Amino acid sequence: MTSLDHKIDFAVILSVTKANANGDPLNGNRPRQNYDGHGEISDVAIKRKIRNRLQDMGESIFVQSNDRKNDPFNSLRERAEANEELVKALKSKENPKEMFATSACKAWIDVRSFGQVFAFKGGTEKGVSTGVRGPVSIHTATSVDPIDITSMQITKSVNSEPGKEKGSDTMGMKHRVDFGVYVFYGSINTQLAEKTGFTNEDAEKIKQALITLFENDASSARPEGSMEVHKVCWWEHNSKLGQYSSAKVHRLLTIEKRVDEPKTIDDYSIEVHELDGLKAEVIDGL
Repeated sequence: MTSLDHKIDFAVILSVTKANANGDPLNGNRPRQNYDGHGEISDVAIKRKIRNRLQDMGESIFVQSNDRKNDPFNSLRERAEANEELVKALKSKENPKEMFATSACKAWIDVRSFGQVFAFKGGTEKGVSTGVRGPVSIHTATSVDPIDITSMQITKSVNSEPGKEKGSDTMGMKHRVDFGVYVFYGSINTQLAEKTGFTNEDAEKIKQALITLFENDASSARPEGSMEVHKVCWWEHNSKLGQYSSAKVHRLLTIEKRVDEPKTIDDYSIEVHELDGLKAEVIDGL
């Protein structure tokens, strides 16, 4: 399979209803907000969900969550050292770092998509210290309007330790976004795709992962159906460099509210404009 031969830009429109889309651990796990009150979902959180979807599709993933790993390894180092090609590359006398990076990209789709820093001390020969730059870049998701956050105190009805008389104590706080429409953008760079071996087929898998971003992703903070992908806009250029800059392409998507206090996605108007020779494929979420 040949590497990606044309630049790709994309945008994803999603909604959050009574869920904590991405809690901030430095702020009591409240939903992330910028200084203007707009909600945010970090690019790291989005990549985690994409990795999970790719894993559900049967792809090999290097950075797996501990609660859903499908191999016996408990660390990235163990996973890397179990790959014979990577160990063989480190023993090579000619360009071991380059051979290691090439083998890692071949083994795991998330490495050849997002890149990865490999920094392991000792163990494998003299250790590993190399990095891979991935072709898929993703922005932080930002809500179209400022979000309202509801907080509630939660309790437990059983004692954690024996000997206590009280049967119900305060556990802490839960926070949620009542409703918000978020947008994030991304691009796939052909020059970096050539270096990592990222293919046209890989790009199609990334697109399918975006469409199904919140499938099999339910949790206490994000109940089933509380987060939904509504539209994926996918622009495929006709050249490696692309006809237009990513910034100009991303501005083709406009989202405006129709009412003063939107409560559903139908309270917004969504338009995808066109540039000469470049038209978006607009796909509805599941």
